Amino acid sequence: MSESEPKQRAGERRHVSPAPASGSERVSQQLFEWETRHRGGRRRLLAAWWHDSRRLIVAVSIASVMFILGAAAAREPQLEDTNETLESELRKTRSALVARQGELELARLELTRLSRIVDQSAEYRIPADLATSIYDIALTEGIDPALAFSLIRVESGFTRRAVSSAGAIGYTQVMPSTAFWLQPGLGRDDLFERDTNLRLGFRYLRMMIEQYDGDLHLALLAYNRGPGRVDEILRAGGDPSNGYSLNVRTGLPRTMTSAFRLRGD
Repeated sequence: MSESEPKQRAGERRHVSPAPASGSERVSQQLFEWETRHRGGRRRLLAAWWHDSRRLIVAVSIASVMFILGAAAAREPQLEDTNETLESELRKTRSALVARQGELELARLELTRLSRIVDQSAEYRIPADLATSIYDIALTEGIDPALAFSLIRVESGFTRRAVSSAGAIGYTQVMPSTAFWLQPGLGRDDLFERDTNLRLGFRYLRMMIEQYDGDLHLALLAYNRGPGRVDEILRAGGDPSNGYSLNVRTGLPRTMTSAFRLRGD
């Protein structure tokens, strides 16, 4: 050390820079930091859990290899007891790994679900609890969530207490007569309850899609105008289109609409 450099004081700790991380470690850490910074509370929690679990799977996999090597080394007759113990532990380790992989897959599916709900909530500027109900109930009733959100956008503008001049009620603008037919025993006020209204509206749309053999265009027109009126116009050789079907289908993903036989308005 030169005389111009200050001497280290007694008891003073010197700072030592940590060794630079490898390329793969830096990529992994940067990916984890990006996930943590860009996701909301519940999504950050799932991302962190996923990150930790991947490390656990690597550890369990290494342990499995060690057991396999140990079992191979224990083939001699005098080590039969040890060999059986190792193979038993190996089976347990494999079972634990399979169970862990199942948990990770469930977490991945839940993360995908939450991500789509958050996206729809932001796109339509609606509360997360409403977006969650629309998404989950649509899937339960066999309706693509993207179609369900678009239907409510057109029908009620996401207004729970919306009532049309014809008497249609709530988010999905279900007619009381249709609702009472789908679920006898309901009262008119029940149709303002969020989940009840969504469930009956989506169920009726699913029925229309099945009635018109997957033709989403006709199914939407029947939802809006009534199947009797649509069939009457078709029998007379007319076109029942009134712009409603096109309005609902605007903006829907091609991957979803291609599953139906669509006709233009």
